[in-house]
Amino acid sequence: MKICIRAHDLGVKGTQQILQKIRELGIDGVQMVCYKAYDDISYSPGAITEEKAAAIGAAFRDAGAMIPLVGAYFNPVHSDRAKAARCYEIFADYLRCCKAMGSGFVGSETGSFNDDSWTYHPQNRTEEALQTVVDTFSRLCDVAAEAGTMVAMEGAAGHVCWNVQTLARARQMIGKPTKVIFDLYNYLDETNQEDYLSILEEGLSTFAGEILLFHMKDCCFVPGEKPRQVPFGTGQMDLQAILKRIKAYDENAVLTLEGTTGEHIAQAVTTIHTIWQSV
Repeated sequence: MKICIRAHDLGVKGTQQILQKIRELGIDGVQMVCYKAYDDISYSPGAITEEKAAAIGAAFRDAGAMIPLVGAYFNPVHSDRAKAARCYEIFADYLRCCKAMGSGFVGSETGSFNDDSWTYHPQNRTEEALQTVVDTFSRLCDVAAEAGTMVAMEGAAGHVCWNVQTLARARQMIGKPTKVIFDLYNYLDETNQEDYLSILEEGLSTFAGEILLFHMKDCCFVPGEKPRQVPFGTGQMDLQAILKRIKAYDENAVLTLEGTTGEHIAQAVTTIHTIWQSV
């Protein structure tokens, strides 16, 4: 098992600062979103280059740290089609450069018709929306194939791929190699929060052998509302049951903290290690 974290949740920027922080915390690597982790890399086409990616990758290799995933999340169904096209090009740039960074994967969620709010919209659950996602990621898979890399897809209740089966269907329709970022919390809303362990089981069986990494989150359950995310280890999820099932699925799983920041990070790392050793 490896413990990672989103680089921009560490509260520092720059390669050496990030590496120092994960050394201090006993973390194995990061999910890298460059335009959030570096002041000199903007969110724009052409901003990430082979040279910049190689410099990051070399430093991480020298430090024995990993970058299992590069994040270039974008909304493929955004109503501003020029913006969607621009974000597509940024994602494609990262597919071409991520291998130099030491990662073979670039990830995104599947977007929402609520544009920048990334929340539920009834149009998300239409065939038109799903086809747009499929067409977009299919073209990105072609870019990935040329670069020798791969697209990783993440579902979420408020997005087009709103449950496990919709994400599975999208990947089947794409019909090209992809990996899955599994975020259990993302699939929860006011209608299914009590069923989170069943959703975990569904995801593990549906995506057997296809899960690149797991996003580690915790939450408090709010009757009639979407669960409220809290730092890992401070909420109401049965973390022992979750980690026991993930360990049975893959003893070498990559567990990536997402949304846990500040003083809560060290405790989250301890919590994961303690539970993992006990299950």
